[in-house]
Amino acid sequence: MAEIRKSSSKMRKVDLDELGFFLFFLSLWSLFIGMGFAQNNTIPVNVGVVLDFTTSVGKMGWSCISMALSDFYASHGNYKTRLAIKTRDSRGDVVGAAAAGPRTSMQANFLIVTAIFQAFEWGEAVLIYVDNEYGDGIIPYITDALQGIDVRVTYRSIISQSATDHEIGEELYKLMTKQIRVLIVHMVTNLGSRLFTKADEIGMMEEGYVWILTDGLTGLLTTFSPLEVDSIQGVLGVKPYVPRTKELNSFRVRWKRKFQHDHATEETSEPNIFGLWAYDAVTALTMAVEKVGATNFSFQRTNILSNSTDLDTIGVSQTSPYLLQSLLSTKFKGLSGDFQIFDGQLHSTAFQIVNVIGKGERGVGFWTLKNGIIRKLNLANTNSNIYSTSKDNIGAIVWPGEPTYVPKGWVLPVNEKKMRIGVPVKDGFSEFVKVTWDTNTNATQVTGYCIDVFDAVMNSLPYAVPYEYIPFGTPDGKPLGNYNDLIYQVVLKNYDAVVGDTTIVANRSKYVDFTLPYTESGVSMLVPIKDNKKGKSAWVFLKPLIWDLWMTSVCFFILISFVIWVLEHRINEDFRGPPSHQAGTIFWFSFSTMVFAHKERIVSNMARIVMIIWFFVVLILTQSYTASLASMLTVQQLQPTVTDIDELRAKGEYLGYQQGSFVLGFLERMNFDESKFRIYNSPQQLADLLSKGSANGGIAAAFDEIPFMKLFISQHCSKYTMVQPTYKFDVFGFVFPRGSPLVSDVSRAVLNVTEGDQMLKIEEEWFRKTNSCSDDDKGSSLSSNNIILDSFWGLFLIAGVTSVLALIIVLAMFLHKHRDVAMGEESVLTKIKTLATLFDQKDLSSHTFRLHDHQPYYGGTELMAVVGARASPAYRQVQSEERRHI
Repeated sequence: MAEIRKSSSKMRKVDLDELGFFLFFLSLWSLFIGMGFAQNNTIPVNVGVVLDFTTSVGKMGWSCISMALSDFYASHGNYKTRLAIKTRDSRGDVVGAAAAGPRTSMQANFLIVTAIFQAFEWGEAVLIYVDNEYGDGIIPYITDALQGIDVRVTYRSIISQSATDHEIGEELYKLMTKQIRVLIVHMVTNLGSRLFTKADEIGMMEEGYVWILTDGLTGLLTTFSPLEVDSIQGVLGVKPYVPRTKELNSFRVRWKRKFQHDHATEETSEPNIFGLWAYDAVTALTMAVEKVGATNFSFQRTNILSNSTDLDTIGVSQTSPYLLQSLLSTKFKGLSGDFQIFDGQLHSTAFQIVNVIGKGERGVGFWTLKNGIIRKLNLANTNSNIYSTSKDNIGAIVWPGEPTYVPKGWVLPVNEKKMRIGVPVKDGFSEFVKVTWDTNTNATQVTGYCIDVFDAVMNSLPYAVPYEYIPFGTPDGKPLGNYNDLIYQVVLKNYDAVVGDTTIVANRSKYVDFTLPYTESGVSMLVPIKDNKKGKSAWVFLKPLIWDLWMTSVCFFILISFVIWVLEHRINEDFRGPPSHQAGTIFWFSFSTMVFAHKERIVSNMARIVMIIWFFVVLILTQSYTASLASMLTVQQLQPTVTDIDELRAKGEYLGYQQGSFVLGFLERMNFDESKFRIYNSPQQLADLLSKGSANGGIAAAFDEIPFMKLFISQHCSKYTMVQPTYKFDVFGFVFPRGSPLVSDVSRAVLNVTEGDQMLKIEEEWFRKTNSCSDDDKGSSLSSNNIILDSFWGLFLIAGVTSVLALIIVLAMFLHKHRDVAMGEESVLTKIKTLATLFDQKDLSSHTFRLHDHQPYYGGTELMAVVGARASPAYRQVQSEERRHI
């Protein structure tokens, strides 16, 4: 949108030239205006008009100008000024009419054209324009506008205004050999009609073509004969929008009557936009002249040189600044809409998109600078600031040839053969691409996973693309180069595309375009695996939990025991006694909860809440430990021989990579020693290298793309595995030349194929049928059975928060009860010692020690009903004494 608004000033700059044949006086009024006095006290103001009266456009312009004068002064008889038109026939002489702004230099607004391209997502265009100032003046602007929305102008067809039909046909035949089918036409009427007549004759108005006319030609479609209209069926055009009003309808009827009277032999349907602009321009000039009034319209002569033209002999009006200001301030509602000049340029509020159907044109949408493409125009609604380029806002379009779909904007050239698709020739990994030669017929057969995917993608396109596979190799089955050499053949135009296990990497994308990838991405390390069964030791019982989980569990056992001791010490005899006894009780209680064998009773509600949550944590932890240990003792344990890439570098191990693969450059960037590289070109050779090992002429690990790794593992099952990390690459994509229009369509087709069932069938066909894994292999476990802390941190968090909250609450209650000590004037050390002594004493106010009014407390037996808890001897003695007192 910013680019569009930026270009709007350029648009307006050329709009006035479009009005050249009737806005002549806006640029020449200072040269041609004169003044005289009539007997009726009106002031005639002479205005010069330069038109080509040999054309229907010139005749139409003059009729509109004369009607504008008669209509205006008929309704404004009180005006003191009168425009007196002095005509001059240019007779097609552009030089003679140059000062008036010749009709052949009109330029159409190109912003709407770019909006149409965005709506239909066309990426390339061909420009066809006349070879004069009318065509050359607009082409740089429209080219910049198209490039601003990433649309490439692939070809410019320049046609001379004096070109013969044969020369036009030769240029059109040249365009037929191009791929692009979206053509923008900008030329004068007579040349445009001849161009389309020839295009229709040779078959360029058939299905697949898109023709877009600029407003200079669209505005003059009414001057086309019926035969010429038949030749432009399906063409799109843009033109300024003219609202339908009663005044306009009345003018058209009157104009047609006058034109037929003045030009009985001419055939025309109605005045076009240029005639309406001429009418409004004359009206504006009459109003502006009247505002200036009966001032001095004298002229100042200029110095005439020997080489001066006729225009140099014309003087300059002394009233020019006043008349200019009056004209710029003139606003009214004319036949063409609201007439107003901004920054010296005529303002157009909206443009209309039209489609040539049948005997004329039909509107299919509108475009405004503020809102872009819209279906219905509502100039009164100025609240919306949304700029749209959606094709949903465009009505139904009948394209050339009347296809049932929107043309994609390009086709394969009609004079070329099938697309030449290069495929790699390789010894191994034939599941991806396999080339087979028939020695008798010298014919080749190309099969494989990549080939089937490409065939499925091309078959899913909404159009047919003929192609053939060309092996990049010698007849004896040897490759002609590596993958970079194969891809570079596209740059050399030896191939139109490359299909195979070609990886998308940055340096290749500088020269060719890739489609979206169709396989899983990444490069990984492949290593042998070993069974840890022989390595099981007497300390295997420690392996189910990793070290940090063991330490966390021990810390929490101690924490929970300490919290329970603090909560129970002052009210529970089971947590009292000598310090050594209390320390032993803490540790015994802590670890006995692991098997729920604790005998100490819990009487505090706070402690009970803490224990409920801790019992749940212990239950989950012990059950997980048991399951993991059982798995370690019974299931086969497979572990990679190498777990880290740094380990390979430190030990100086030998590495393998596939011949011709880009992985070589990747390993070099990873700072591996090049002398430690070994090449393989088949799965069997890779298996041999890995089985030998680095010390015996083999390799310790291999680096390759994930699709190759998965295929290899499916054939060898429990012997090898991929080790993290996976290095991200886009893996396989189809290769096309830079700027190929096929790339976007094929990429969309890749998404449709990879997201559907067809991709699963292709993978089943080429990969799963080679899977030789047995049920025993599938039952082997490569993943670790160790339980990590991350699996339990939530449980530990809940237990820890609950314990700390209970501890804070109890300590806060204790300090509140003994606040006289805590707030006393003694030293801090004395306070701490006093509080510690008080804390070590029994809380005789607790229900576990208290007797109310010498009545026995019978609730104690209920509080002892705790799972696994029995009353202590001291507590039983207290209860016995209570009953004796009764």
